Amino acid sequence: MKRRILLLNLLVAALGALLFLPGIGSVRLFDWDEINFAESAREMLVTGDWFDVQINFRPFWEKPPLFIWMQALGMKLFGVGEFAARFPNAVGGIVTLLVLFNIGRKEEDTRFGLLWTLMYGISFLPFLYFKSGIIDPWFNLFIFLGIYFFSRYARAPGVRPAALSALFLGLAVMTKGPVGFLIFVLTVAVWLVVRRFRFCFRWKDVAAFFAVFALVGGSWFIVLALSGHADVIRDFILYQIRLFQTKDAGHGGFFAYHFVLLFLGVAPASIFALSTFGRKAGRLRPADFENSSGVDDFLYQEAGCSLPAKTAPELYPWMMISFWVVLILFTIVKTKIVHYSSFCYFPLTYLAAFAAARMMDGQLKFRRIQRILLIILSCAYALVLGTLVYFDRLKDALIPYIQDPFAVSCMEATSEWSESVTLAGLLLVVTTVWFCTSFRRSLSIRSFGILGAGYVVFSMVAILCAVPQIEKYSQASAVDFCIERQGEDCYVQPAYFKSYAQYFYTDRQPQNSCDDFEWLCRGPIDKPCYFIVKDEPGNAERLRDDAPEAQLLYRRTGFLFFVRQNQPESQKLENEQDQQAEVE
Repeated sequence: MKRRILLLNLLVAALGALLFLPGIGSVRLFDWDEINFAESAREMLVTGDWFDVQINFRPFWEKPPLFIWMQALGMKLFGVGEFAARFPNAVGGIVTLLVLFNIGRKEEDTRFGLLWTLMYGISFLPFLYFKSGIIDPWFNLFIFLGIYFFSRYARAPGVRPAALSALFLGLAVMTKGPVGFLIFVLTVAVWLVVRRFRFCFRWKDVAAFFAVFALVGGSWFIVLALSGHADVIRDFILYQIRLFQTKDAGHGGFFAYHFVLLFLGVAPASIFALSTFGRKAGRLRPADFENSSGVDDFLYQEAGCSLPAKTAPELYPWMMISFWVVLILFTIVKTKIVHYSSFCYFPLTYLAAFAAARMMDGQLKFRRIQRILLIILSCAYALVLGTLVYFDRLKDALIPYIQDPFAVSCMEATSEWSESVTLAGLLLVVTTVWFCTSFRRSLSIRSFGILGAGYVVFSMVAILCAVPQIEKYSQASAVDFCIERQGEDCYVQPAYFKSYAQYFYTDRQPQNSCDDFEWLCRGPIDKPCYFIVKDEPGNAERLRDDAPEAQLLYRRTGFLFFVRQNQPESQKLENEQDQQAEVE
């Protein structure tokens, strides 16, 4: 039995590596988040300061350092670049699949562990996130483990589960900030209300929990305060508050933004999970499932508490509650960003596996509306990919209907597509239709595996083939310009828009870190200054007013590029004399 479990773990790890490692270095990092975090890691290597998070060699107070340390280590191993920046999340994907398989196996059985792993691994957005360089995959994993071990504590009070819960929650805080602990607190609060506050705990476990949490989650903040960087903590807290109250950086959205996003982006898991949002679903157990060997019961009785009811799977309410807590929380938050609801991938795929297992046992039905939705979504995915392949042929007809001048300018780029990419969409539709019709017969892990193969091939082709082409229509010309400035002693400054590309892709050094826009436009600069301007009406004239000496270099797919040359020493001296004369 142990050998079989070991082999399955090795298989899960191998499949995770096969899914998440290929192609992570083939596409440039995207503004803002990917480049932002990678640049902080790069600056750690440049300065040798691994304690202070920096952007443009100045304090960056929006994120704690744990994930950035992971990226910096990746850059130490593989060199500065896209592969190193995304490598931590590829490893995180492998770890996540192993965690889900083993938790699912322990909570129910091996079949459930495989189903949960499959549902998470094949759904599009989770798949995409593990090939990215953003913080959230590790952040979400730490929150999930914090909630999971607390659920273990609720079943069997003890120092170990309390300490493990606190450990992972502390790591979540060190990864992205206190919102990780907030999600945990809200989840536990709702769970207590549902249970009418019937909860057994021991004070020594409470002490252990907060001691570990403070040590792990608060260590960096404490050292900041003791080292005279209390202003960084203040700015960090104010930033977190602002995210809840305002649409940060223009990231607004409609009220049901995250509902729609999860339904469309976490398919096929979201379709299966629909079966669990009913009153009876939570009381269903897998066929022939037996409770634990009695160890948990013994520990619960030892703590002086009555045994918990065992009419439902213990993890089910925690997953359902955490799903709704996060979904409602970030529906209320005014800033709407895709990854804000990404923690929901854990409970949503759990619910999908929960439903799939009970469908296989005949306890739940895969309803006709679900089969229709699954086929429609697969056809929509295939249609989107097919449309992208033929985008260059269609864009002339689309341009008259596009109101954004910047988008129209970006569409001047050309892509290089192979029409064979559309076969991935066709495969997805075929495997989905086969799966939906196979419900007339008995289902097995093999059936879900075939469906998963269709989604994996589609996701892999879409990411490896589509994303590089999409980048050509968004940021490619600006990033190319920055790469061309590598090794040149100069300033590079975006004008009238925010970007991090000029830091990472010029390999900026401390001596070129000036970003005083007024000085760069009119001051006595000591080296050339390049300006990157979005190709929008009025921007070129605006820059010429702000920087009269700037000259247009060229225009390319969405951007205008200007240069202001540094003045000769004689000219600088003459200007200084003129300024002195004016003062006198």
